[in-house]
This record gives sequence, C-alpha cells and structure tokens, in this order.
Amino acid sequence: MHLFRLDASILPAMSTSAEIADRAEAEWTSAHPEGTVTRRHLGTAPLPADAWALATTSGSLPEAERTPAQREARALAAELAAELQDADAAILAVPLYNFGVSQHFKSYVDLVIAGAGPSAPLLKGTPTVVATTLGGGYGPGTPREGWDHSTPYLRRVVGDIWQADLTLIKCELTLAATTPGMEGLKGLAEQQHAQALAAAGDAGRVLAGV
Repeated sequence: MHLFRLDASILPAMSTSAEIADRAEAEWTSAHPEGTVTRRHLGTAPLPADAWALATTSGSLPEAERTPAQREARALAAELAAELQDADAAILAVPLYNFGVSQHFKSYVDLVIAGAGPSAPLLKGTPTVVATTLGGGYGPGTPREGWDHSTPYLRRVVGDIWQADLTLIKCELTLAATTPGMEGLKGLAEQQHAQALAAAGDAGRVLAGV
C-alpha cells in the first residue's frame, strides 16, 4: 500500500493543517506498517515559479525544439501527476491564505494539470483526505461569510477534476489563541480543533480500509 501526502503550510512547526494530517496518517500507518509514503512539502520546498509557464507553453513543441528548462518543467509536471496517480490513498494539508489557496499550492495544481491534462481523474476512487485550516471564521452570519475562496476550489479540483473519494476536514478560528480581538472565540476554536482531530482519526481509518 502506498500513501501520498502533500503539505502546503508556510509555518510547518506550528501548522494545524499538518497536525490534522498527522492524525489521519497515523491511522493509515498503524494499519499498514509496511506501507510506503511519498511526501511533498510545498511550504518548505516550493516549486519553481516559472515551471508551469515553461511546461504549458512548450506543450505543442517537438521534443527536439524544447529548451533544457522546458524539458525539466515538463518532467516535473509529469512527476507530480504520477505521484497522485500512483497513490492508494492521499492526504493533502492545505491552509487558507489571504482568502484563497496559496500561490504555491495553485502552482502545484497548475503543474499537475500541465502534466496530466485538464480533466485527468488522477485520484479516481482513491480515498483522499483534504485538511484545510482557516485563521478566522467564515461561516453563515460571520463578517467574512463568503470570503473563503479556498474550500470550494479544493472540492472542485480534488473531488471533481481528480475524482477522489474525498473527505474534507475544515477547521476554522485557528488564530483565535494568538490574535487580539479574537479572545472571545477561544472556546469555540478549541471545540473546532478537537472535532477536526477526531474527524481526522475517523478519516484515517477509512483511508486505511479498516
């Protein structure tokens, strides 16, 4: 059995999305101690900023006419797509930044699409957990209702384009403990955090098939 794990936090040492992903991965590893894990961390090892443009614009060129940089970009795109396609299970930990997905996760998605095509079902039927975290509150009735442009994108790409068997775990208010003005939300934040970890444990067992 083989697990693919992607992290996108720019603060890995204090990442709630990573903490949630860790809980799901622990359940998978417990059930598959001989299993293998491929890891990719976009926050600590971001993809080259120009790789998507190089891979995309060189797609119609004959191989002999491509520059070394274009060939490298296309090879990277193919590698990223293969990592998803080869997985028996997947965990993606993707925080919200500035009301959407981060630029390095968007670059990742663009490169995967460049490598596999815009409608390739790379995760079709693959049990997949997406752990997404939001510093504030974006639910109905909150001042930022409707400002979460990340979660719908994740569902569209991972669930609809890549056709994963998707479980999305969403944890809001992750900045309540450290942000002035959010003190009154600490209790709710703790509740959401506990619920997200419990959901991750359940999802991890589903990933593992137990």
